[in-house]
Amino acid sequence: MNYSLIFAGGTGRRLSSRSKPKQFLELHGKPIIIYTMEHFSGHPEIDGIFVVCVESWINELKHFIKRFSVDKVMNVVAGSAEGADKSIFLGLQAMRGICAPDDIVLIHDGVRPLINESVISDNITKVKECGNCITVDAATESVVRLDGGNTVADVLPRGEMFFAKAPQSFKFSDIYELYSRADADAVGVLDSAHLCNIYGVKLFTSKSPTYNIKITTAPDYYIFRALYEAIENEQIFGISHE
Repeated sequence: MNYSLIFAGGTGRRLSSRSKPKQFLELHGKPIIIYTMEHFSGHPEIDGIFVVCVESWINELKHFIKRFSVDKVMNVVAGSAEGADKSIFLGLQAMRGICAPDDIVLIHDGVRPLINESVISDNITKVKECGNCITVDAATESVVRLDGGNTVADVLPRGEMFFAKAPQSFKFSDIYELYSRADADAVGVLDSAHLCNIYGVKLFTSKSPTYNIKITTAPDYYIFRALYEAIENEQIFGISHE
């Protein structure tokens, strides 16, 4: 069985969305989080969806799930104010008793709505083959490492540099154990790839489309709107973005 765990716990402070969390900003009357969920709901290999949401917005999310007929949603749970890693752990805890140890879970940002069917399929295939999968995109600009101040300590080889994106996918028992260890050790992590790196887990990768952006700042929202409309126009003229 294959499940998605969608994290939608952020409040949008960097995006300055004062009235609502960023995942509930709308495009053509539909919230960003629903665009994201629809990719998983419509995928034939996904058996269920779990969502971690800002607690005060859970009822609103359930309303949108019903309004837009998003199938396969099995649970919506409250996130943590302590950070994304704590919220993801809460989501994984909600999946216990439902997920078997070898079931696959695709952890995905609720504000990353421009994935496609191929990304999801590739993640599932790679986990079956290798045990995990981190979606990555090649760096298109030079990456520098600073010495702690304003001085460049190193310019890293661009050909070896990639951005870790999402989904980040695992066997359920493996990723649950890692988040349990991090919680017990009081280790804060940026994402699941960072968590695996801390505990020495070898990671495997799958290629991400360049447009698989995360909506974090105000410009990201406008980029999402432009990309979405471009993709829709391509479909009108019979061109697939898969």
